[in-house]
Amino acid sequence: MIFTELVLQNFGPYLGRQVIDLRPQFKDQLRPIILFGGMNGGGKTTLMDAIRLALYGQRAQCSTRGNLSYNDFLVQCVNRNKPPMENTRIELVFEHVEDDQILELRVVRYWDKNPKDGKDTLGVLEGDWPRTDLRDTWDEYIENMLPLGISNLFLFDGEQVKELAEQETPPPVVVEAIQSLLGLELAERLSIDLDILVSRKRKKLANESERQSLEEIEERLSRYQEEYEAAKQDLGALQGKVKYAEKNQRKAWDKFVSEGGKIASERTQLEKQKRNLQEQLDSLREELGELAAGVLPLVMIQPLLAEALLQGEKEAKHQQAKISRDVVKERSDRLLAYLAEINLTSEQIDKIQFFLEQEDKDLSSHLAAEEDLWLSADEDTLSIIANLLRHHLGDRVKYTLTKLQKRKTIEQEITFTERQLAAAASPEIYQQLEQAVRDTEAALVDAKTNYETGRRRHDELERNIKGVKKELAEYSAVNIDRQNDEHIIQSANKVQETLKVFRERLTLRKLNKLESEVTECFLYLLHKSDLVNRVVIDTHSFSLSLFDMEGKPVPKHRLSAGEKQLLAIAFLWGLARVSGRQLPVAIDTPLGRLDSSHRHNLVERYFPSASHQVILLSTDTEIGKVEVENLREHEALSHEYLLKYQTNAHKTVVENGYFW
Repeated sequence: MIFTELVLQNFGPYLGRQVIDLRPQFKDQLRPIILFGGMNGGGKTTLMDAIRLALYGQRAQCSTRGNLSYNDFLVQCVNRNKPPMENTRIELVFEHVEDDQILELRVVRYWDKNPKDGKDTLGVLEGDWPRTDLRDTWDEYIENMLPLGISNLFLFDGEQVKELAEQETPPPVVVEAIQSLLGLELAERLSIDLDILVSRKRKKLANESERQSLEEIEERLSRYQEEYEAAKQDLGALQGKVKYAEKNQRKAWDKFVSEGGKIASERTQLEKQKRNLQEQLDSLREELGELAAGVLPLVMIQPLLAEALLQGEKEAKHQQAKISRDVVKERSDRLLAYLAEINLTSEQIDKIQFFLEQEDKDLSSHLAAEEDLWLSADEDTLSIIANLLRHHLGDRVKYTLTKLQKRKTIEQEITFTERQLAAAASPEIYQQLEQAVRDTEAALVDAKTNYETGRRRHDELERNIKGVKKELAEYSAVNIDRQNDEHIIQSANKVQETLKVFRERLTLRKLNKLESEVTECFLYLLHKSDLVNRVVIDTHSFSLSLFDMEGKPVPKHRLSAGEKQLLAIAFLWGLARVSGRQLPVAIDTPLGRLDSSHRHNLVERYFPSASHQVILLSTDTEIGKVEVENLREHEALSHEYLLKYQTNAHKTVVENGYFW
């Protein structure tokens, strides 16, 4: 199945007629991803609802419907600025294989401001030819192609992934999808049919008195079952109210935070934090002042100090040379005196004396040539300068730079704290924000209380039904003694037990396949093989358990929020793969709460492989510039659209291209 075109006319924020090409093809190349970009409130969720509404009509699980009747929901979807003579219209064109041939169908739903009989008008066309046979049996037709029970595995949003990631057991919609995939509903249908057969046999075999008792028991059972179905529907509605109250509570809290309410509630702590930072800054400034009063300013004349040290060392060598010259002269004089005492000729003594005088003269001239003496520093002074240049000044500079960096950091923290204090709501606005949070929290408590009451009623009726069924079974065993039909009833009980075992074994076999697929998908997305080795699914609650390489359980709280979300996506992906159906995948807000590495894994590993057609609806903060460039580089994008909301015209326009 491939979605090829979506037409929106005066639907939600989409004013006028807008045609969107969804074919996963770029020129002659197959590319699976169709990317929609849009800011919050720009119409992304409305586009997803349009696909659901086109396929399922009144049964569609649209995100904005809530507890509205279908008539009220259709009225809500009409664009308030639509021309009076135009209607609201959705068209979805898709291809699928039927009898080994590709069949293209166009599903059309349209309605006016006041829908006739509270419903839309449905049309189904093959090319330009109306298919009234498909129109009249559309629910059965689409159920064979894309059953409503598993549609949430292929058309889902970030909130669904978030809910699945945070809960210990899957939500009801996912449980229903799992049961549908595993074929458990067929075994349940057989069980119900057996109950009907046994009921008929009881009536046939019982006498009048027994029949009256039997009918009274069955009447109670029927009443309980009707009440149970009503309670089940009420429970679903109450659960919807809980979700709605949770959503309102989150909105109120987000508003409380974004408009400075949270900061206002933390003002005292922030002011204390600012005082502590100011004290640290004052202490640092005082320490820096002490450093400036020491040797640190000598850094500014460090080249001059180096020159002075060089001059001092030069003068010291010069002084040592002078001392050496004097010592040599004295020794020369003694040598000449000694030579005069021994028997040497005067000519020999004159030659020796001339040589020594010449040496003294050369040494004296060399010392005179180098004589540029102006520093006259002593040895201790030169030692102090050398120590400053080679050790002390460098250490002081490093230490001072560290303190300066710390001062900069503290000044930035003070500036940030001051900004937070400046952004704090006024006392009046803070009271309003706080009251709104309290009201939504109270509404949430009421909704949860009502849900819990409904759940207890639902469970009580379920127990009553089991009790009456048990009573019926005991009644047949005690009061009906005709062999033939009694054999049927007894056999039916055995078949029921067999069906129970069949369901359990079927569940185990199918779950083994599902566990393998979910494990493979999770490890592929996680790209961290040392954390989890196997995913196990509970046969009753369908909750997930994780095990490492040694077979030891891995608590879910060890996973980060992003890893939990990857696990939820792997669960949905594995279910879709087990279904064996080649269906498009549409994901609204796909990358919420994921860090960059996990986003990269999803963009590179999941989106191009999730299906042959993947529709992504993203904000600019989810699939950003890096991610979209990655998808373009891997030639995964067939179309890029931007849902641009025009504030002045109060409408959303679909434009080619993305944010970047």
